[in-house]
Amino acid sequence: MKITFLVPPVLDGSRQPAERTAGCTRVVYLAPNIYELTVAAVLERDTAHTVCYHDSVYNNGSREEFIAFLAGDDSDIYCIWTVNLSIENDLMALAMIHEARSDARVIMMGPGPTYFTDKCLIDERDIVVRGEPEATVLDVVNAIAAGDDWKHVTGTSVLIDGKTVNNGFRPLITDLDALPMPARHLIKGQEYHNPKLKRSPYTTMVTSRNCPYHCIYCVPSSLTFAREIENRKHTGGRKPRISFRSVESVAAEVESLAAEGYRAIGFMDDNFIWDEQRTRGICEVMKRHGIVWGCQARVDAITEPIARLLGESGCLYVDLGVESFDDRILEYVKKGITVADIYRAVNLLKQYKVPVKLNILIGCSPLETRDTVKHTLAEAKKLKVDQVMFNIVSPFPGTEYYDQAIANGWIDRYVPTDVQRESILNLPHLSSKEMEQLLFRNNVSYFLSWHFISTQLGRFSSWSEFKYAFKALKVKLFG
Repeated sequence: MKITFLVPPVLDGSRQPAERTAGCTRVVYLAPNIYELTVAAVLERDTAHTVCYHDSVYNNGSREEFIAFLAGDDSDIYCIWTVNLSIENDLMALAMIHEARSDARVIMMGPGPTYFTDKCLIDERDIVVRGEPEATVLDVVNAIAAGDDWKHVTGTSVLIDGKTVNNGFRPLITDLDALPMPARHLIKGQEYHNPKLKRSPYTTMVTSRNCPYHCIYCVPSSLTFAREIENRKHTGGRKPRISFRSVESVAAEVESLAAEGYRAIGFMDDNFIWDEQRTRGICEVMKRHGIVWGCQARVDAITEPIARLLGESGCLYVDLGVESFDDRILEYVKKGITVADIYRAVNLLKQYKVPVKLNILIGCSPLETRDTVKHTLAEAKKLKVDQVMFNIVSPFPGTEYYDQAIANGWIDRYVPTDVQRESILNLPHLSSKEMEQLLFRNNVSYFLSWHFISTQLGRFSSWSEFKYAFKALKVKLFG
C-alpha cells in the first residue's frame, strides 16, 4: 500500500496557512511538523508500505496544483494533521480527496479532530485518530492492508451507518525512546529557517511530551493538546503524565542531525527544562556538536547553574511564557509564578548571555484592562530582552478558560482565531476590538524600537538569514 501525508494548500481564502506544530497561529515562518514525521517513521519502520509526503504549503501550492496532484496520485491512504485553525481548510481538502479518489481512505489526526470528531467525519471512508497517534495509525494501516476490521481500532472514531462510533481509549506510549527518529528524509530538499536562531539548515526536535502545570488558558503544542483532550475525556479530567526521552536517545538524534549538516535545532517541548542533571546532559551534547539551539521553559525552572549551562552550550533563545506582569492576573490564571520570578529568571539568563524571548498573553484573565496591558509592555521593555511576543488569548475548547468564557458570556461561541492577530473575547474591562488594537500597537512599539533593531542586526550569519527574518517580521506585523 501507499500512504501519503498531506499538508493541504490554503483553500479557505485565508491570507496565510495555519501553523500546525504549535497549532494556534497562522504561519510566520515555516517549520517541519515533527509530530506527523514521527508517525511516518513508525509506518516506515514497522510496515513494508510506501510512505510519501506532499507539502503544498512549503511549495506554495494552489487549489489547482492540489487537484492535479490528487488526480495523478495512487495513494491508498492519506493522512492529514489537523489543528483547530486548519479544520475548515482541511475539510475542503477532504472533500476534494473524496471526489478525486473514491477508493482512498483518509486519516485525520491532531487536536482538531480529537475534539471536533463528528465534524471531521464526513464519509464512511474517513478515520479520526484521537490523541497520541503513532500506535493507532499503525494499527489502522495494518488492518486496512490485511483486509481486517479497521472500523473498530482502539483510539479511532469512524462512521458506521451514518453514526459516529468512538472506539476505546488508547493508553499513552510509555517509552518514547522506542519511537524512531522523525522521517526527515521525506522532506529532503526543504530548507527551514528560524529567525531566532539565524542559522540554517534548521529543524525541530522533541525530548518530552506534556506539562504538569494547570494554567487555565493553556494550549500547548498540537501533539500535547491532542493527548490532553483525549486523556482528560477518559480519566475524569486528569492531565496526562509527562513522558521523557533519555539523554542517550536525544544524543543519538542530535548526532544524526549533525552528520546531515543541520546547524540549528528548536526544541518543541512544552517545557524543556526539568532538572539540572538532564539539562546538563543535553547541553553537553549540543556543545559537543556545535549546533545552536533554543527551547521553551518556565521562569521558575531557571536557576544559576542552568543559566550557565545554557550560555555555554550555544542556546540562542529561551522562550519564557510570562503572560503578564501583574501578580493578580498570574495568580488568577494559575500560572504558579510571580513577577519577581520573571525578573530573577531574565536576569540570570542575561548574566550568562542567553537571549530571552518573553511571551505575553493579552486577555488571559477577566482582570485584564488597558492599564494592565500597558504596564506589562512597559515592564517588558524595561527588561531589555531580545524579543517579546504579544498574543491574544483564545479560549480553546478543552481548557478551563473556555468553560469560564462560555459561562460568563465572554464569547457566544468558539471560532478558531490566529492568536497573533484576532480576538473573539469580550472581557468585563476589555473588548475584542480593544485587544486587537493593543496587540498591534504593542507589536509596532516593540519591534520597531531602536533596542530591538540594534540588538538583532549584528546576529545574523548571512544576508539570506536576515531576509528570512525580515519577511517573518513583516508577516507578523501586517499579515
